[in-house]
Amino acid sequence: MDSASPAPLLLWFRQDLRLQDNAALEAALRWQGPIIPVYIWSPEDEGEWAPGEAQQWWLYQALPDLDRSLQKYGSRLILRSGEAERAIPKLVEETGAGAVYWNRRYEPLVTDRDSRIKQDLLERGVKAKSFNSSLLFEPWMVSTGQGKPYQVFTPFWKNVTRGVVAGVVEVELDLLAEQAPEVWPSSLSVDALSLLPDIPWYKGIAEAWTPGEGEAQRLLAHFLQAGGVHYKDQRDIPGKAGTSKLSPYLHFGHIGPRQIWAATVEAGIDQTVGGKVFLKEVGWREFAYHVMFHFPYTIHEPLRSEYKEFPWKAEDAVLKAWQSGKTGYPLVDAGMRQLWKEGWMHNRVRMVVASLLVKHLLHDWKAGAEWFWDTLVDADLASNSLGWQWAGGCGADAAPYFRIFNPVTQGMKFDPDGTYIRSYVPELAKLDVPYIHEPWVAPDTVLRAAGIRLGDDYPLPIVEQKAGRQRALDALAKFKEMTS
Repeated sequence: MDSASPAPLLLWFRQDLRLQDNAALEAALRWQGPIIPVYIWSPEDEGEWAPGEAQQWWLYQALPDLDRSLQKYGSRLILRSGEAERAIPKLVEETGAGAVYWNRRYEPLVTDRDSRIKQDLLERGVKAKSFNSSLLFEPWMVSTGQGKPYQVFTPFWKNVTRGVVAGVVEVELDLLAEQAPEVWPSSLSVDALSLLPDIPWYKGIAEAWTPGEGEAQRLLAHFLQAGGVHYKDQRDIPGKAGTSKLSPYLHFGHIGPRQIWAATVEAGIDQTVGGKVFLKEVGWREFAYHVMFHFPYTIHEPLRSEYKEFPWKAEDAVLKAWQSGKTGYPLVDAGMRQLWKEGWMHNRVRMVVASLLVKHLLHDWKAGAEWFWDTLVDADLASNSLGWQWAGGCGADAAPYFRIFNPVTQGMKFDPDGTYIRSYVPELAKLDVPYIHEPWVAPDTVLRAAGIRLGDDYPLPIVEQKAGRQRALDALAKFKEMTS
């Protein structure tokens, strides 16, 4: 590079795959030199929590979408792979970059890596700055009156909602073309990242989702216009389109929480019951990051350390039946099949399938967390860890272990006409209510008319509901005896 030319800036994209409300991009546009956007595929940096296959499918679509968005403004996205601690300095040397900007992530291994990268860049004389574009509040900005991190959601949310500012970071994207480099560094193709599996099992995911910033904005606008005000009443009904389905877009940063908050306020529903409950779900995501940041061991161990001694009973055959949606409980099986088909599951059903695994079936919550991590397009380490420890009764603000969902009554209550079950468990589609929720109590004549042979066409319950509940309570009693 010509020594008289201003040094370029590397804009390192991560889980912030959008142009609007992007703090690092907004700051980069004030740099007096070219801007080179880059994404580094570095799963080896994330250890056991490297992106699962569903997330990799999403990235395969999302990275070209971001590149197209950048190209509209005269820029482009450079793709590289390998350990970021090597790839970033290599790009600095290739381009003569004088600065590297990025938006922060908060997973323990990633924060440690980013700290090392920042220190290395500073020692090289390269400016290194990170920004917040994924949370309403940095985890270290919120504390109890005693200066400690929160472990209960309600007081945490009461604290942070007093200071939420609905504004978003305005980005003058037209400036990008003016700061495009004259010569671009080499880039890999998205295919060279090997994100897709050899067997194309992801057809259902591809039919269900369109990754990208534009789609995130469309979904948000549709939700706020069509159903946001009714969110409280409809969010627990999996057979209805009552949720925003923004979770994967939030995870990959196609949209940020500030944008969601501001749009909800602008739509005039932030003070309605439905709007408040919707924003509270954004709050649970904030809480999950707060807990992960302050208690980083919770990504693989329970917050309540005594639960390391809980008498789990792991059985491979049982776990496989749960994973494949063959437990004999229709609502659970519908949820697990939706997960496999679409890479997503309705939140109410997530709670029910988790309860069955860790309570009726006595499987360690970590087995569920690992399966969700690999199969969810919205697999988020903070939220996934918090959610599974909530189900297991061993985490922050967790449901007590003795709170055990009845998978049959949950189906009757939240899928009363069986719409959701029929969508994902077609072998039960001809059964009427109430038999669709508990086919094993249906008369033989009803089963024959529906073309069902229990044990062949559809399994009998993997464990009888009352017996499974009692087994969970017995395990809890044994645990209390062990730890008393």
